[in-house]
Amino acid sequence: MKIYFIKNTDCISIIMIYKEIKFYKLKKSTLTSVILCLAISGAYAQNLLPYVQPLSGTAASTTLTALKHSEGGSSEKNANTIPSVGLPFGMTQWTAQTQTGEAKCLPPYLYKSNKLSGFRATHWISGSCMQDYGSFTVMPITGKLQTKESAYAANFSHQDEISTPAFYQVKIPRYNLKTEMTATLRSAMLQFTVAKTDSLYLLIMPNSDQNKGFIKVDQKRGEVYGYNPVHRIYQGWGKPAGFSGYFVIKIEKLFTTSGTFSNDQVLAKDMISNKENLGAYLGFKLKKGEVLRIKVGTSFTDIEGARKNLAAEISNWDFETLVKKNSAVWQNSLSQITIQSQKEKDKRIFYTALYHSMQHPRLYNDIDGRYPRFAGNYEIEKLKNGNYYDDFSMWDIYRAQLPLMEILKPNLVNNWIGSMVLKGTQGSWLPIFPCWNNYTAAMIGDHVTAFISSAYTKGIKNYDINEAYRLMRQNAFDIANIADYKNGMGRRALPSYLKYGYIPMQDSVPDAFHKKEQVSRTLEYAYDDYALAKIAKSLGKTEDYNILLARSKNYENVFDPNVKMVRGRNADGTWYQPFNANVREPYITEGTPRQYTFYVPHDVPGLATLMGGQFELEKALDSLFEKDEYWHGNEPGHQIPFMYNYTASPWKASKEVHRILNEEYNDGPGGLSGNDDAGQMSAWYVFASMGFYPVDPVSGEYLVVVPTFNNTKIKLNSNRIFEIVKHQKTAKSSYIKSMKLNGKPYLKTYIKHSDLMKGGKLEFFLKDQPSQWGKDVKNQPAGL
Repeated sequence: MKIYFIKNTDCISIIMIYKEIKFYKLKKSTLTSVILCLAISGAYAQNLLPYVQPLSGTAASTTLTALKHSEGGSSEKNANTIPSVGLPFGMTQWTAQTQTGEAKCLPPYLYKSNKLSGFRATHWISGSCMQDYGSFTVMPITGKLQTKESAYAANFSHQDEISTPAFYQVKIPRYNLKTEMTATLRSAMLQFTVAKTDSLYLLIMPNSDQNKGFIKVDQKRGEVYGYNPVHRIYQGWGKPAGFSGYFVIKIEKLFTTSGTFSNDQVLAKDMISNKENLGAYLGFKLKKGEVLRIKVGTSFTDIEGARKNLAAEISNWDFETLVKKNSAVWQNSLSQITIQSQKEKDKRIFYTALYHSMQHPRLYNDIDGRYPRFAGNYEIEKLKNGNYYDDFSMWDIYRAQLPLMEILKPNLVNNWIGSMVLKGTQGSWLPIFPCWNNYTAAMIGDHVTAFISSAYTKGIKNYDINEAYRLMRQNAFDIANIADYKNGMGRRALPSYLKYGYIPMQDSVPDAFHKKEQVSRTLEYAYDDYALAKIAKSLGKTEDYNILLARSKNYENVFDPNVKMVRGRNADGTWYQPFNANVREPYITEGTPRQYTFYVPHDVPGLATLMGGQFELEKALDSLFEKDEYWHGNEPGHQIPFMYNYTASPWKASKEVHRILNEEYNDGPGGLSGNDDAGQMSAWYVFASMGFYPVDPVSGEYLVVVPTFNNTKIKLNSNRIFEIVKHQKTAKSSYIKSMKLNGKPYLKTYIKHSDLMKGGKLEFFLKDQPSQWGKDVKNQPAGL
């Protein structure tokens, strides 16, 4: 246990990192304070920040299926998370930087790297294989001024790091200095402490890979400010995104020298723009033990916006108090779920997962409500109320991460859907996968529709549903003109889908980042049609409802009864040859036909009928797991183990879920399987370990399994508590014998969102062998 003392030791300012047991020389009075603090913490409110491990997922995955299913040097071997410092769903995160640049699939921090090249204000989408954008980096060095990364990058050790959601510290031996940082929603404070009298230089660099950007040293204001223009990837690759990442840095002390640079060319002028590896430097003379602090504001609108954000969020130079304040925000968010477990490791994995699930979507507007227009050209809009968000990794997060927040933060979900409606209104089409405030056709499906429907059917409705419906319907029925389509608007391959009821192999879907993948697209559009049908019915749009409900069964058109799996199909109705159940085929997205066959979350009973009945569904599930073809590292299979709840052996769901929990999640740097994908992988853990999961988020039903923890309490709105209790006589008692909801016998294999949100108690009574629990079809979800 490494313990860091900020000053005037109290409970909130003790930051514990569970790496190894290490005791430093402490004064007797300080040690007494530690013991007292821990005793108080245990007796009253448990401090949850020590359980979060921000370094988790920064190393290559060591889980079994990641090693089996990742191809060669595939990015799926890395969770691609970073040790992010900032508040939940904030505009800008801060991280130590071990990799420079904003290239695709290049996270700014990798655990295996031992070279530190600065501290980055980042917009990296956590756990993704996308890009950073609008970022900038601050690097402190001592001694001689160096401006080329190969010269100033310094070795560091993970043993010298302290990382929590609200605070990061690292020592840099080469420069005899220590860096600490903490961050709010849009701003941050960093402090640098020198171990000996020396010159200290701060290098401040916009991280443009396009040799663009601007930076200026304003000595009169005691500021450095600048911007890094954002560029698109996927649709419109390399084109300007229509906004920049802006920053303003205020310095506590007067600097004695300053200038700008490009690579190793040092310039005396106070501003520079559009040069390769440009930056500015500030020089200071510091005595041993002296501290230099900087405050940083960020914005996506302009420099003045960054300045206002900083003024509103950080009013003074009190670093320690700011750490406490930011820690309290995280403590409040993490403590929405409290768990009881005898295994400290389980707590570390759980709260790390909860932390990762609260990184995105990203706040985009300034404190005054201004934000860059969606898909605009440096046009600024202003909100009347609420906040505006972007960076929705929608193919991933509609499954579990967004549904988790529908439970924990429904008011925030209203803001997210309101943001989607604004995007559609401003850009003329509802986006498919909105990132870096632009359209993309990055992945398949139309799952903004699924997300809005999921929230709407759960009673989260504080937005313009009529405008939302108009936009969702446009995506489902209208074909974009060629220019808009190439820009990422509208459903890919919609003409084929409408004509055939599936997307035939002859449509290669050329104008998309993911080409082909016809069967997967058909399956996912069928789900989105079902999702829109639910809203159409609620709004009294009967004709739309009937059409969409019929289209939601289009999954049947790519199911081959001869092989009892989904399969590529030609325009003439014949099946694609050859058929390989366990091979990545061109008509499947990031998976195999066997894996994707189970993507019918809205109508599992209908899928079972196609297979030959409930028994055949169980056999198919058994076969997948027996052949070791379940791949947890990618999202389309996340619902699969819970589908046993639609069979006569629902106990198998708990068996497979707990195997996945044990094998695919750990508490080390390599403890995440596959890309974390903006928190989806982590949200799966949170749900599954609590004992329920949204196989079909739109239905408002959660499939139940044996929970990991003896007791779980979820804090809901209006001070309600939903408690989950596991009654287990022995360690072998791992099968559900019976359940109770609020003291009454509960026979269903699922629980409704409406029941959960009322608060109450769900109890699991376990036995050593499988029971009759859940076998009756009438107690299982109905499907369509």
